[in-house]
Amino acid sequence: MQEIAKADPNDVFTDIGNQLGALMDSYDAISKAFLKEQLEAKQVYRGEESIGRRALKRILITTRLDAMLAEIRETMVYQAPPELGNLWGKFEEMWQRIIVEQEEAHAEELRLAQIARWRRKRRIAELRAKAVWVSAVIFVVVWAGFLMWLTTRSAIQRMYLGHLSW
Repeated sequence: MQEIAKADPNDVFTDIGNQLGALMDSYDAISKAFLKEQLEAKQVYRGEESIGRRALKRILITTRLDAMLAEIRETMVYQAPPELGNLWGKFEEMWQRIIVEQEEAHAEELRLAQIARWRRKRRIAELRAKAVWVSAVIFVVVWAGFLMWLTTRSAIQRMYLGHLSW
């Protein structure tokens, strides 16, 4: 306790922030693993693990997340210096604000991805339509050229055969 009293308050705050930040990074990594598990659950599973094992994994992850959050809350409420004030309340408020901002950013990112996908599909459809028209025009031109060639050849043969028969 005397070491903390002798230390520079800014260093103490930085140290507390770094320790809590490391804990939050771990919490975030486990949260992302849980989200990944949830997303994979909505797809056809082709792995080796049983459904029961996957359920147990989810339960363990949520239990660990709850324990970590309780540890973070306890640290912020009971072990933080009084100079930091209501650290947990401030943290929770900021955390919720960032969550809302991230949800909005994800929604915007999804919207832009959907627009890009729609435009890509529309471009492909337009290219296909143009390819069909070009193919049809080429077919008609080749067909008309072939008919002209047959007609000319037929006329030449009639003329040649007509000349021989006299």
